[in-house]
Amino acid sequence: MAATSFDRSVMSECFRLAEEALSSGEVPVGCVMVYDGEAIIARDRNRVNESRNACRHAEMGCIEQVLAWCADRRLHWKHVFPATCVYVTVEPCIMCASALSVLGVSGIVFGCANERFGGMGSVLNCIDGTTTRVVSGVWAERAVDLLKTFYAGENPNAPKVHGKSV
Repeated sequence: MAATSFDRSVMSECFRLAEEALSSGEVPVGCVMVYDGEAIIARDRNRVNESRNACRHAEMGCIEQVLAWCADRRLHWKHVFPATCVYVTVEPCIMCASALSVLGVSGIVFGCANERFGGMGSVLNCIDGTTTRVVSGVWAERAVDLLKTFYAGENPNAPKVHGKSV
């Protein structure tokens, strides 16, 4: 399925968030959730290193924001997620794709594939058998370039290597 001009517009915000993540020492992934085809109700970026929590992926942060948005408006999440499209710079991992599948989101639009952890078909297809609209490859090269930039640098959060003294 091809990306629309609206999809590309929202993906621009995802990339802004991914660049913010990169400048904060995080894996550069940004996510935006759009309700009913028009209202951005959540936006986040990876915060794994910042929070020291391996589950703080951009998608999970957005899920929390949508739940809070629903609570503020006294809406049930079971009615909101099926009318929500997820935009993310990198294919959601198996954990995030599984959560999005359980929530029943209407669509997932992403940039590059995630060959190591992808839950949209690269490793495992967590949305198989659903009616979720999937658009992949939106500015994939741009997403890959951000990932290459991150992985080319030194990770300040990596454990210190201690050599044996003889």
